[in-house]
Amino acid sequence: MTRNRALRYGGRTLTLMATAFGMIATAGPAQAEEQPTAEQIVADCASGEGKCSFNSPEIGQAYLGEPRQVSELLYNCTTSPASQSMSWADTVGSSHSVGGSVTVGGGIEGIITASVTATYNYTWQSSHTETSSFTVSVQPGEVGWISRSQLMQQISGTWQTHYDDPKWGHYYWFVPDVITGPAPNGTDGKHSAVVVKSRKMTADEKKLCATGATRGEVFTR
Repeated sequence: MTRNRALRYGGRTLTLMATAFGMIATAGPAQAEEQPTAEQIVADCASGEGKCSFNSPEIGQAYLGEPRQVSELLYNCTTSPASQSMSWADTVGSSHSVGGSVTVGGGIEGIITASVTATYNYTWQSSHTETSSFTVSVQPGEVGWISRSQLMQQISGTWQTHYDDPKWGHYYWFVPDVITGPAPNGTDGKHSAVVVKSRKMTADEKKLCATGATRGEVFTR
Protein backbone atom coordinates (compact mmCIF):
# COMPACT_ATOMS: atom_id res chain seq x y z
CA MET A 1 0.00 0.00 0.00
CA THR A 2 1.46 3.32 -1.00
CA ARG A 3 1.85 6.16 1.48
CA ASN A 4 -0.86 8.25 -0.27
CA ARG A 5 -3.29 5.34 -0.19
CA ALA A 6 -2.55 4.77 3.49
CA LEU A 7 -3.28 8.42 4.20
CA ARG A 8 -6.59 8.18 2.35
CA TYR A 9 -7.64 5.17 4.43
CA GLY A 10 -6.40 6.87 7.58
CA GLY A 11 -8.39 9.99 6.76
CA ARG A 12 -11.54 7.92 6.24
CA THR A 13 -11.04 6.19 9.60
CA LEU A 14 -10.65 9.53 11.38
CA THR A 15 -13.80 10.81 9.68
CA LEU A 16 -15.80 7.78 10.83
CA MET A 17 -14.48 8.18 14.38
CA ALA A 18 -15.38 11.86 14.41
CA THR A 19 -18.88 11.00 13.28
CA ALA A 20 -19.25 8.30 15.90
CA PHE A 21 -18.16 10.10 19.07
CA GLY A 22 -19.02 13.45 20.60
CA MET A 23 -17.94 14.83 23.96
CA ILE A 24 -19.80 17.60 25.75
CA ALA A 25 -17.32 20.24 26.81
CA THR A 26 -17.19 23.96 27.41
CA ALA A 27 -17.82 25.50 24.01
CA GLY A 28 -17.15 28.94 22.59
CA PRO A 29 -19.77 30.85 20.60
CA ALA A 30 -18.70 29.23 17.35
CA GLN A 31 -18.99 25.73 18.82
CA ALA A 32 -22.24 26.22 20.73
CA GLU A 33 -24.41 25.67 17.64
CA GLU A 34 -22.52 22.52 16.63
CA GLN A 35 -23.21 20.41 19.69
CA PRO A 36 -26.07 19.78 22.12
CA THR A 37 -26.12 20.90 25.73
CA ALA A 38 -25.44 18.42 28.51
CA GLU A 39 -29.06 18.87 29.59
CA GLN A 40 -30.30 17.75 26.16
CA ILE A 41 -28.19 14.59 26.25
CA VAL A 42 -29.35 13.63 29.76
CA ALA A 43 -32.95 14.41 28.76
CA ASP A 44 -32.59 11.87 25.94
CA CYS A 45 -31.31 9.36 28.51
CA ALA A 46 -34.34 10.02 30.70
CA SER A 47 -36.83 9.73 27.83
CA GLY A 48 -35.21 6.65 26.33
CA GLU A 49 -34.55 8.31 22.98
CA GLY A 50 -30.87 7.67 23.59
CA LYS A 51 -29.61 4.26 24.71
CA CYS A 52 -27.69 5.32 27.78
CA SER A 53 -25.31 3.98 30.38
CA PHE A 54 -23.62 5.68 33.34
CA ASN A 55 -20.00 4.63 33.00
CA SER A 56 -17.19 4.27 35.57
CA PRO A 57 -19.08 5.48 38.66
CA GLU A 58 -16.87 6.60 41.53
CA ILE A 59 -18.36 7.00 45.02
CA GLY A 60 -17.01 9.81 47.16
CA GLN A 61 -16.71 9.99 50.94
CA ALA A 62 -19.95 10.55 52.87
CA TYR A 63 -20.46 13.95 54.47
CA LEU A 64 -23.15 15.81 56.43
CA GLY A 65 -25.38 18.05 54.35
CA GLU A 66 -26.47 21.51 55.41
CA PRO A 67 -28.85 21.53 58.43
CA ARG A 68 -32.43 22.52 57.76
CA GLN A 69 -35.62 23.00 59.76
CA VAL A 70 -37.82 19.89 59.71
CA SER A 71 -40.47 20.77 62.31
CA GLU A 72 -42.84 23.57 63.16
CA LEU A 73 -41.64 26.45 65.32
CA LEU A 74 -42.39 26.30 69.03
CA TYR A 75 -42.96 29.69 70.73
CA ASN A 76 -42.67 30.09 74.49
CA CYS A 77 -44.76 33.10 75.53
CA THR A 78 -44.68 32.11 79.20
CA THR A 79 -42.29 33.18 81.98
CA SER A 80 -41.03 29.62 82.58
CA PRO A 81 -39.08 27.08 80.53
CA ALA A 82 -41.38 24.86 78.46
CA SER A 83 -41.01 21.46 76.79
CA GLN A 84 -43.19 19.84 74.18
CA SER A 85 -42.96 16.72 72.02
CA MET A 86 -42.90 17.60 68.33
CA SER A 87 -43.14 15.39 65.26
CA TRP A 88 -40.88 15.97 62.30
CA ALA A 89 -40.47 14.63 58.76
CA ASP A 90 -37.68 15.07 56.25
CA THR A 91 -37.35 13.95 52.64
CA VAL A 92 -34.03 14.42 50.84
CA GLY A 93 -33.69 13.75 47.12
CA SER A 94 -30.83 13.65 44.62
CA SER A 95 -29.55 16.18 42.13
CA HIS A 96 -26.90 16.14 39.45
CA SER A 97 -24.36 18.67 38.23
CA VAL A 98 -25.85 18.69 34.73
CA GLY A 99 -28.86 20.37 36.29
CA GLY A 100 -32.08 19.49 38.05
CA SER A 101 -33.15 16.68 40.35
CA VAL A 102 -33.04 12.92 39.87
CA THR A 103 -36.72 11.97 39.73
CA VAL A 104 -37.76 8.89 41.68
CA GLY A 105 -38.92 6.33 39.15
CA GLY A 106 -37.53 8.41 36.27
CA GLY A 107 -35.42 7.09 33.42
CA ILE A 108 -31.99 8.06 34.72
CA GLU A 109 -32.61 6.80 38.27
CA GLY A 110 -32.70 3.20 37.08
CA ILE A 111 -29.56 3.66 34.96
CA ILE A 112 -27.56 5.07 37.90
CA THR A 113 -28.84 2.34 40.24
CA ALA A 114 -27.86 -0.43 37.83
CA SER A 115 -24.41 1.04 37.25
CA VAL A 116 -23.57 1.56 40.93
CA THR A 117 -24.93 -1.88 41.89
CA ALA A 118 -22.93 -3.63 39.16
CA THR A 119 -19.71 -1.80 40.07
CA TYR A 120 -19.87 -1.77 43.88
CA ASN A 121 -22.72 -4.13 44.84
CA TYR A 122 -24.05 -1.08 46.65
CA THR A 123 -27.71 -0.07 46.75
CA TRP A 124 -27.91 3.60 45.82
CA GLN A 125 -30.93 5.60 47.02
CA SER A 126 -32.15 8.53 44.96
CA SER A 127 -34.40 9.67 47.83
CA HIS A 128 -34.67 9.12 51.57
CA THR A 129 -37.54 9.95 53.95
CA GLU A 130 -37.31 9.87 57.71
CA THR A 131 -39.88 10.73 60.38
CA SER A 132 -39.80 10.76 64.16
CA SER A 133 -40.58 12.91 67.19
CA PHE A 134 -38.40 14.82 69.61
CA THR A 135 -38.88 16.79 72.81
CA VAL A 136 -38.18 20.47 72.28
CA SER A 137 -37.32 22.61 75.31
CA VAL A 138 -37.62 26.39 74.94
CA GLN A 139 -36.70 29.19 77.33
CA PRO A 140 -39.13 32.09 77.96
CA GLY A 141 -39.23 34.54 75.06
CA GLU A 142 -37.52 32.10 72.68
CA VAL A 143 -38.45 30.03 69.64
CA GLY A 144 -37.39 26.40 69.24
CA TRP A 145 -37.42 23.89 66.39
CA ILE A 146 -35.91 20.62 65.21
CA SER A 147 -33.11 20.70 62.64
CA ARG A 148 -31.70 17.79 60.65
CA SER A 149 -28.57 17.21 58.56
CA GLN A 150 -28.80 14.31 56.09
CA LEU A 151 -25.74 12.17 55.43
CA MET A 152 -24.88 12.77 51.75
CA GLN A 153 -22.64 11.22 49.10
CA GLN A 154 -21.48 12.10 45.59
CA ILE A 155 -21.12 9.72 42.67
CA SER A 156 -19.16 10.89 39.65
CA GLY A 157 -19.34 9.22 36.26
CA THR A 158 -19.93 9.76 32.56
CA TRP A 159 -23.16 9.39 30.62
CA GLN A 160 -22.74 7.51 27.34
CA THR A 161 -25.58 7.91 24.88
CA HIS A 162 -25.93 5.82 21.74
CA TYR A 163 -28.25 6.78 18.88
CA ASP A 164 -29.28 4.42 16.10
CA ASP A 165 -28.80 7.32 13.68
CA PRO A 166 -26.37 10.21 14.15
CA LYS A 167 -27.78 13.04 16.26
CA TRP A 168 -25.99 16.38 16.33
CA GLY A 169 -23.57 14.68 13.94
CA HIS A 170 -22.60 11.71 16.17
CA TYR A 171 -23.78 8.23 17.12
CA TYR A 172 -22.32 8.53 20.64
CA TRP A 173 -22.19 11.41 23.10
CA PHE A 174 -20.38 11.51 26.44
CA VAL A 175 -21.35 13.79 29.34
CA PRO A 176 -19.47 13.96 32.69
CA ASP A 177 -21.83 14.26 35.66
CA VAL A 178 -21.78 14.25 39.47
CA ILE A 179 -24.79 12.84 41.34
CA THR A 180 -25.39 14.13 44.88
CA GLY A 181 -27.83 12.21 47.04
CA PRO A 182 -28.60 10.74 50.49
CA ALA A 183 -26.39 8.04 51.96
CA PRO A 184 -27.47 5.36 54.48
CA ASN A 185 -26.60 5.90 58.13
CA GLY A 186 -23.28 4.31 58.98
CA THR A 187 -21.69 5.02 55.59
CA ASP A 188 -17.98 5.69 56.19
CA GLY A 189 -18.76 5.54 59.92
CA LYS A 190 -20.94 8.67 59.80
CA HIS A 191 -24.59 9.34 60.62
CA SER A 192 -27.28 11.91 59.90
CA ALA A 193 -27.79 14.41 62.74
CA VAL A 194 -30.98 15.62 64.43
CA VAL A 195 -30.66 18.53 66.88
CA VAL A 196 -32.92 20.97 68.73
CA LYS A 197 -32.21 24.64 68.06
CA SER A 198 -33.54 27.85 69.56
CA ARG A 199 -33.21 31.61 69.26
CA LYS A 200 -34.63 34.79 70.76
CA MET A 201 -37.97 35.96 69.39
CA THR A 202 -37.99 38.85 66.96
CA ALA A 203 -39.97 42.00 67.69
CA ASP A 204 -42.80 40.82 65.43
CA GLU A 205 -42.87 37.43 67.15
CA LYS A 206 -43.08 39.08 70.56
CA LYS A 207 -46.17 40.90 69.31
CA LEU A 208 -47.77 37.48 68.67
CA CYS A 209 -47.24 36.64 72.33
CA ALA A 210 -48.96 39.88 73.30
CA THR A 211 -52.21 38.93 71.54
CA GLY A 212 -55.08 37.50 73.56
CA ALA A 213 -54.91 34.12 71.82
CA THR A 214 -51.28 33.38 72.70
CA ARG A 215 -50.55 35.44 75.80
CA GLY A 216 -48.89 33.33 78.46
CA GLU A 217 -48.94 30.17 76.31
CA VAL A 218 -46.67 27.84 74.41
CA PHE A 219 -47.80 27.51 70.81
CA THR A 220 -46.57 26.21 67.46
CA ARG A 221 -46.70 27.86 64.10
